Amino acid sequence: MKEHFHSVMSLEDYQRKRDFSKTPEPAAGHAAISAVRGGSFCVQRHDATHLHYDFRLEMGGTLKSWAVPKGPSLDPAVKHFAAQVEDHPIEYGDFEGNIPKGNYGGGSVMLWDRGTFQLIGPESGEAQLERGDLKFELHGEKLAGTWAIVRMKGRGKGGRAGKEWLLIKKKDAAAVTGWDIEQHAVSVKTGRTQAEIAADLPSKKKAASVKKKAAPRKKKVSA
Repeated sequence: MKEHFHSVMSLEDYQRKRDFSKTPEPAAGHAAISAVRGGSFCVQRHDATHLHYDFRLEMGGTLKSWAVPKGPSLDPAVKHFAAQVEDHPIEYGDFEGNIPKGNYGGGSVMLWDRGTFQLIGPESGEAQLERGDLKFELHGEKLAGTWAIVRMKGRGKGGRAGKEWLLIKKKDAAAVTGWDIEQHAVSVKTGRTQAEIAADLPSKKKAASVKKKAAPRKKKVSA
């Protein structure tokens, strides 16, 4: 009950910033408590005031979220700045579409990647976040391997204190030197580009149709 109360409280900023009669974004529903050792993750490419990527990990019944201006990189030599933002509801992990101009975060949102993650180490995700060094393994359609998100010490003032992090790819078999995120700028959900999403063009991915097998014809039995 305490964990559920905490997850609901953590979504208050998300709810307060949005008018759900004007935006297609999902409202916070009943928060199911996430598995302790992992859950779902997603990355959304968000063309709002500035183009950026939103990196989200399921934890404590919500999506812990960071705005990453340059996006994640499979190159271990690259350490990208990530600003922690308000928690989002789990349902947001499937969101793609257009937030009308004039609303908070107005602009087009692409579901750039999705999958699952597992924590690395014995500590819970919440404990690792509190310590400022979260380690995990991603299993996505574009991103894979071991990662860390590390709090930058002595950065941020006032309400931004403790909100500035670095997203880092670890050296492993999934690492790619010189990896360019702009070579992968299409939706994993619909196959659309950012411009196609902004123009409300239809999905390029068709739902797989299931063909029913015809029932075997019965042979006529002659008398």
